[in-house]
Amino acid sequence: MQLARLKRREFIRLLWGVGAAWPLAAHAQNTAKPEPREFRAIDTQSKDHPTARALVHMSELLSDRTHGRHRLMVYPGGLLGEQEESFEQMRAGGIDINRTNMAPLASFVGTANIFGLPFLFRSSDHLHRILDGQIGENILQSLEPHGFIGLAFFESGARSVYTVRRPIQTVDDIKGLRIRLQQSDLMVEMFKSLGAEPVILPYTRTKTALTTGVIDAAENNWPSYVTTEHYSAAPYFALTEHTLTPDVLIMSMKAWQSLSPEDQNIFRNAARDSGIFLRGQWKSWEAGRRKQAADLGVTIIEIDRKPLEAILKGLYPKFLMDSQSRQLVEFIEKDQ
Repeated sequence: MQLARLKRREFIRLLWGVGAAWPLAAHAQNTAKPEPREFRAIDTQSKDHPTARALVHMSELLSDRTHGRHRLMVYPGGLLGEQEESFEQMRAGGIDINRTNMAPLASFVGTANIFGLPFLFRSSDHLHRILDGQIGENILQSLEPHGFIGLAFFESGARSVYTVRRPIQTVDDIKGLRIRLQQSDLMVEMFKSLGAEPVILPYTRTKTALTTGVIDAAENNWPSYVTTEHYSAAPYFALTEHTLTPDVLIMSMKAWQSLSPEDQNIFRNAARDSGIFLRGQWKSWEAGRRKQAADLGVTIIEIDRKPLEAILKGLYPKFLMDSQSRQLVEFIEKDQ
C-alpha cells in the first residue's frame, strides 16, 4: 500500500516537473520581529455567504494563534472592487488576501482550467481527493510566479443555470439565452457550444442586469443565488450542475514577504483550517439555501444532464492542448 502511494505521488510530480516541497516564495524572508498588522481580505460575496464567513473564521484563528498580533479585515460584497480588478490591486499592495473562483486564474495559470472542465468530477468527495493531493498542491504552487501565494482551496459547490422568463427543461432551452458569465474563456466556450450568448459582467452587477432585462440568465451555486437575491429576478433554477469548480484563497506576494517564516506557517494553516471549516458547513448551508429558495417560490427543475454532458465534454480536446493537461485529466478521471 505504501509503495502504491509513493508511485502515485511520483507520477504526479513527474507530470508537473516539481518536487513535493513548497518552494521558497521570493525569495528573501523577513526575519525581523513581526509587527502587528490588520490584513485586507476581500470577497465578492455578501457578508452572509459561507465563503465570507470562512474568512471571518480565518481571522479568528489568526488572532488566536498570533496572540492578537494579526487579524483580517474582511471586505465582502465587492466593497474594494470587482474580482476582475482585484488581481492588479493585489500586486500593487492594496489587497492582501482574495477569495476568488479558479476560473479567472486560468489567464495566469493555464492548468487552472482543469478544475473548470464540465462534468470532470463525479462528486464533491472526488474533487476533495484531488484538491487534497499533489495535484492540488501543485496548482497552488503554480500561482507564485504570477505574484500570488496560493493558501488554500475553498468549497464552491456545483454551479447551475437560473433564468428570468422561462424554465430550462432541456438543453435546447439554453439556446439564445443571454447569460452572465465570469471572465473565463472556458466558460464562454461552454455556453457558446450550447447556443447561448455569453455576457461578461462583474458579479455585483448581475442582479441589476437580471432585473432590467440586460441578461436572461446567470449561473452559480445555491448559496450565491440566494444571498444575492438573484431568485427575486430569476425564479427558475435548473439543476444543470455543469461544473464543480473550487474557489481558491490567494495572498499577495508583498503581504506574504512581510511575514516571518513562523507567521507564514500560521497564515497557511489558518487558511487551510478555514477551508476545512467551510467544507464541513457547506452541505448544510447549501441544503438550507435550496429550501429557502423553494419556500420563496423558486421553481426547481430536474434536468436530464446526459445530453448536456455529451455536448460539453466534447470541448475537452480544445482546452487540453498539451500532453501534461491531457495526462492530468486522464489521471483525475481514473481516480477512484
